[in-house]
Amino acid sequence: MPTYEYECQTCHQRVEAVQRFTDPALTVCGHCGGELRKVFSAVGVVFKGSGFYKTDSRGADKSSSPTPTSTTPAAVSSTESSSTPPATPASTSTTTTSTTSSD
Repeated sequence: MPTYEYECQTCHQRVEAVQRFTDPALTVCGHCGGELRKVFSAVGVVFKGSGFYKTDSRGADKSSSPTPTSTTPAAVSSTESSSTPPATPASTSTTTTSTTSSD
């Protein structure tokens, strides 16, 4: 159950009360009979150790990124280009014309 802190608006005395969420708030000061108000302060929670951060749940290796498979378009185009023989300068034919001169 949470602990709530109240402050009297008349005598400024602070009171702590352990209450359920469904319990009604305290409204009357037990010391002077003045009006009580809840005091809100910073939460005193500190996360120490492992398991609290996004990087703690990952393994030691960085293999969380998916590896490309042979069904991706880039892999298909690379396999198609490797199945055809590359053009080499020796396989290209060049036509030369020779001219004969007659005297």
